[in-house]
Amino acid sequence: MNYVIIIMVGIIGSVFTYYVNEHLKQGAVRASALLALIVGLFFYLFPHVLNEYLSKSIPIVFIGTSFIGMVDSHSKGSYLRLAIAGILFSIIYIYKAKFFNGFGGGLGTMAFIALLTTMTISNVISKRKK
Repeated sequence: MNYVIIIMVGIIGSVFTYYVNEHLKQGAVRASALLALIVGLFFYLFPHVLNEYLSKSIPIVFIGTSFIGMVDSHSKGSYLRLAIAGILFSIIYIYKAKFFNGFGGGLGTMAFIALLTTMTISNVISKRKK
C-alpha cells in the first residue's frame, strides 16, 4: 500500500506543479517551491499522520516530481506525459533511491531521467503512427 501512495504522490506532484506553473501563471520555480513548501511543512508539523516511511518519503517524492512539473509547455508537456513521468520517478525512487546517495542533485537527476524517458517514448510512438 505504501508504494501505491508514493506513486500517487508522484503523479500529483508533477501534474499540480505543471498546472500552477502554466495555468495559474506562477512560473516554474515559484510553482515548484510553493507546492513543495506546503507539502514539506505539513509533514514537518504533523510527522505522525502517516507511518514513518511515508512521512519521510512523500515530501521527497513530491519535491522530485515537482521538478518534472517545471517543464515548459513548448516542450510538449501534457498532463498524461507528466503523470507517466511522475509514475516513473516514483518507481525509480522506490527501487533505486539509494543508488543516488552522494550524487549532488539526485532528485533532479531522477526527475530528468523520468521526464526524458517519457518524452522519448512518446516521440517514438508518435513517429510510428505517422
